[in-house]
Amino acid sequence: MKLFPLLFSFLFFASTLTAQGYFTAAGVRVGDGFGVTVQQRVAKKITVEGIIKNTPSRDEFSVTVLGQRHVALLTRRLNFYTGIGLHKGFLNNQANQEPGNEFKAPFGITGIGGLELTLGKFNLSYDFKPALNLSGGTQTFYPETALSLRYVIVDNKVFKDMAKKKKKKRKAKERARKKKNGEGIYGIFKGKN
Repeated sequence: MKLFPLLFSFLFFASTLTAQGYFTAAGVRVGDGFGVTVQQRVAKKITVEGIIKNTPSRDEFSVTVLGQRHVALLTRRLNFYTGIGLHKGFLNNQANQEPGNEFKAPFGITGIGGLELTLGKFNLSYDFKPALNLSGGTQTFYPETALSLRYVIVDNKVFKDMAKKKKKKRKAKERARKKKNGEGIYGIFKGKN
């Protein structure tokens, strides 16, 4: 019983010490198969995730693209997320299919829901990713869970620095325009000449 408050305190404290969130993260995904995952933030709480994985139990290789909405829990470093997207599968070895038990490569809709924690340059997530095959596949529904470990390639600091430079440049242009046109404080000095 004492472990839960200790773990909770550690997660909260550790997540508040780290830098701000990420924009691009990539890494490995392990569940019913093994693959790679890349997440790209496209808006304040929205990411796009691409997953490429191999599932030996189904003799399939698949590509999934998901749009996800993130909601911060306690801190922006700990998120709950949900999303939806599409998946397309490819058969690893169609020649090995048993006669009478053949199937086509799957294509369908995929949902996702999970938790993610970003600590420093690492992003850890656990999710449930149900997939509904609209065509093909060994079955119509694939309930999948997985653990992903990603490395933060681009964090918020890069984009904040770019935004600061852009703002500084815009202010300098505005000052130059006002000086040229004799507006504001520059008009006072211009009137004395």
